[in-house]
Amino acid sequence: MCCERNALASFGRKRDRTVGRILCYHSVGQPQWGVNDVSPAQLRHHIELCLDAGMRFVYASELARTGGSPGDLAITFDDGLRSVATNAAPILREYGIPWSLFAVSDWSELRGPWTADVVLGWRDIEGLVAAGAELGSHSVTHPDFGWIEEAQMVDELGQSRQTIESRIGVKVDSFAIPLGQSMNWSLAAGRAAQREGYSIVYAQAEETRPIGTIARTFVTRFDSERIFRSLLAGAFDRWQEWV
Repeated sequence: MCCERNALASFGRKRDRTVGRILCYHSVGQPQWGVNDVSPAQLRHHIELCLDAGMRFVYASELARTGGSPGDLAITFDDGLRSVATNAAPILREYGIPWSLFAVSDWSELRGPWTADVVLGWRDIEGLVAAGAELGSHSVTHPDFGWIEEAQMVDELGQSRQTIESRIGVKVDSFAIPLGQSMNWSLAAGRAAQREGYSIVYAQAEETRPIGTIARTFVTRFDSERIFRSLLAGAFDRWQEWV
């Protein structure tokens, strides 16, 4: 992935854009998340590059509903990881940046021993929402929707939404596809999401995303200033993780 992103940053075609861009991060200073983890210094540098370029940060839902302008940018975090609260939120608050979090509801129940120091519990998430974070669902168990049966799709979509509301009293209407690529979603999943009350479904691919989803741009630990600038310019708009 490192070689691929460096190559695309150098030779990938830059694309003209008429709408805003939504960035997809995961953890910030949580190395066990591998390529999905960026350092706090990286996140800060990314933000400062965007601000220096005159970009305007908005909530992802604004771009999902209106498209925004080419100078608009949104930051989202998948998985509901603890480092988002400990490392990312203070940086975002410092710069006054709105942002969105997508929680995996079963993980946030903190049932498994692995979750204690890794995932945000409901009280943590409640605090972030109270401080201004926008919240959405990332399913119950983070399955690949490209491989599960429709009955499980319905459960993953509906139960996660119900659990979030029951735990912190927030009705969410946005869903981030686990894994997020074109092969991880289907028309049946899209129909199920609509039936279960979601008006926005986010993917992780720009030009190759599934029909009916909102584009996001995946950010990795390899994204130096050069790569990040290319990312903003559209060099990765056809790129898909793990494909």
